[in-house]
Amino acid sequence: MRIDAFNKVSKLYQTNNIKSTKIVKDSGFSDKLEISQTGKDYQIAKSALKSVPDVREERVRDIKERIASGTYNVNAEEVADKLIENYFNEWV
Repeated sequence: MRIDAFNKVSKLYQTNNIKSTKIVKDSGFSDKLEISQTGKDYQIAKSALKSVPDVREERVRDIKERIASGTYNVNAEEVADKLIENYFNEWV
């Protein structure tokens, strides 16, 4: 390994020169964070949803009991209407 070659390369790129940096003191500007009212409303809604269970157990239990007893009747036209309504509301 040739050390003199390294010295020539370092001189070429002037890596031996140390450049000092200036420290800027208190430029008068500071970072600022503002949350919009929509963002605040979103945070409130999100925290409210955390307290609500994903599945309404009492509703599921009621439907299971009605299915087991044979008293749970579903109107096919109402189901079709709801499916179509949900489909078109999703695309609007």
